[in-house]
Amino acid sequence: MTVSRSHAYFTPEEYLEIERISPIKHEYLQGQLVAMAGASKAHAIITGDLSALLVNHLRGTGCISYTTDMKVRLPSLNLFYYADLAVTCDDRDRVSSEAFILHPKLIVKVLSDSTEAFDRGDKFTNYKTIAEFEEYVLIHQKQILVERFQRTSDNLWIPQIYQDRDTVEFASIGFAYAISTLYENIEQLL
Repeated sequence: MTVSRSHAYFTPEEYLEIERISPIKHEYLQGQLVAMAGASKAHAIITGDLSALLVNHLRGTGCISYTTDMKVRLPSLNLFYYADLAVTCDDRDRVSSEAFILHPKLIVKVLSDSTEAFDRGDKFTNYKTIAEFEEYVLIHQKQILVERFQRTSDNLWIPQIYQDRDTVEFASIGFAYAISTLYENIEQLL
């Protein structure tokens, strides 16, 4: 990720207008635009396969799964992030015509070498400020490994590691799937 230096500060409204017409996606960090790198083949396959599973699971539940082109806005921190997948069950996100959601309960990131530290650190810390946010999932693309962090009622985040032949669970939306399903189309890339 690189910070754009062509303008000292962009308002959230300017950012949204730039994103609407830009061929390159940017995250918004308190007035600065950060260009996002393109995804690998494995990243795209994992995201697409998980999206298909989620759409089918969420049908008729009132929840919606968004893929990589939907931004998550954190207005109190003056941030916009792109999640690889985000699920919201909040009607306020459903009726808004904005190009972002505010109330995700589940966020999924497929890790890459260039963003892993940020996804695990500051980004996760910032997402924790969302009241409705219950689960954060990190999916590795170079090995069969999924990490899930679940918020408890006393606001602690409990990690769960899934590997090999495990069944991955997303408790926030009552969803489970075999980890092998997620990696079946990229086995030759591992």
